[in-house]
Amino acid sequence: MKKHIVVLTGAGMSAESGIKTFRDADGLWEGHDVMQVASPQGFAANPKLVLDFYNQRRRQLLTVEPNSAHYALAELERNFKMTIITQNIDDLHERAGSSNIVHLHGELFKVRSTVDKTDVQEWKTDLVLGDVCSKGHQLRPHIVWFGEDVPMIGKAISICETADILIIIGTSMQVYPAAGLMHYVPGDTPVYFIDPNPNINSNENLTVISEKATIGIQQAIKMIKSEQS
Repeated sequence: MKKHIVVLTGAGMSAESGIKTFRDADGLWEGHDVMQVASPQGFAANPKLVLDFYNQRRRQLLTVEPNSAHYALAELERNFKMTIITQNIDDLHERAGSSNIVHLHGELFKVRSTVDKTDVQEWKTDLVLGDVCSKGHQLRPHIVWFGEDVPMIGKAISICETADILIIIGTSMQVYPAAGLMHYVPGDTPVYFIDPNPNINSNENLTVISEKATIGIQQAIKMIKSEQS
């Protein structure tokens, strides 16, 4: 039976494709306080600002392509059972060819009703005030904002519990509940942590690779394949 590789990806995974990381060192996100553009309160106070903000993100996503790290993960599906759990809201894993992806924080190319969370639809153009669902309610980005539940976290935990190998790429593992996922893998599971500025050290089961995603994933794949042979 194929071994199950679970991959946790964050902003550093897509940074080399040209997608800006979540927020700058000063805590601002594209010049905005995060709570203004990524919280239910921000949306209630100024929905046009929030919609404009995500329209800019959506337009940018249409102009970028997956990088070699995305393609490397897709290629691993040839020899392993693969599940990608991503904090990213882009579709670059899908475009690279990965087929089993859990989006913890939502998806930029989807919108949903402000009243019915299950009323979700594909959306690749600008979303404006007056765009409504079939029942007449305003649509909003299908994004998990600060203060909102993470509906996919239970599924993600169950997946991590079945991991034979865990790869963490481009996330500092500081944002909860996603940061807790690595603690749900079985205790003897090999973990590869890829980040140019890692905040943890290697130990018996944890290998830290201090590289950006495109370089680090190649190093991890070599190690995994050598251990399998």
